[in-house]
This record gives sequence, C-alpha cells and structure tokens, in this order.
Amino acid sequence: MNTDNIRNNAKPDPDEIKELLDSDENDTPASSGNQETSTPTASFSSPKQRGLEFLYDVPLQISVEVGRSKILLKDLLKMGEGYVIELDKLAGEPLDLYVNSKLIAKGEAVMVGDKFGIRLTEVVSPSDRIEHLG
Repeated sequence: MNTDNIRNNAKPDPDEIKELLDSDENDTPASSGNQETSTPTASFSSPKQRGLEFLYDVPLQISVEVGRSKILLKDLLKMGEGYVIELDKLAGEPLDLYVNSKLIAKGEAVMVGDKFGIRLTEVVSPSDRIEHLG
C-alpha cells in the first residue's frame, strides 16, 4: 500500500483490510520481537508490520432499528401522544444493528437491568462487511 495514500487520508485498500483482519495477533510488531522506532514511514511500511491497535479508540455510532415506515406529511402533523405508527417488521422479527449506518448484525431485544439491550443472533460476515464499506 502506498504511504502517500495514508498521509492523505485515502481509504485503505479492501484487500489490505481483509489481510489485517485475517492475520493472527502473532504478526504484530510487539510479538515479533522487532521493536521499531515510531516514525510515520516505519509504522506504515507494510501491512504485516502493523496491527489494528491504532483503530481501537475510534468512536463508532451504534444504532438499533426496530422497523421503518413512510408516512404523509399530513399524518405527521396529526401526531400526538398515543398515536401509533405501523412499522414494516412483524412482531418477533430480529432487530437490525447498525454501526455507522452499516448493517452489522441482527438480534433480539433484551432487558439489562432497567435498560434495553440487544442479544446478537446473526452477525454479518467480516468479508461481507468489508465489501460494503464506504
């Protein structure tokens, strides 16, 4: 991968992302015993010489979708407390989990203490997630 693309905030090559995700943790520089100084060109010289640790602190927006519906503006203006909107999903269908607006998994609603949570029942495969990036 070209280091100029990294410096210019270009999107990484999907093949490189697949390679990083598939690589074992044994391929990280810390475990290989080869401690390099942290210069920008040394840390980006090869996908084998870096891990995904530099991405771990990136904040992500997570949302869970119960369902969707289209309504007319006149119906929107009539809404008040107690108004019911029919959604496109049936009761009992899995909820959709999105990370940064990308479908990542499906699951069922659960109670965690006095809050709602989601138990994942189906996760989109890493290769499918990579194919649908940006």
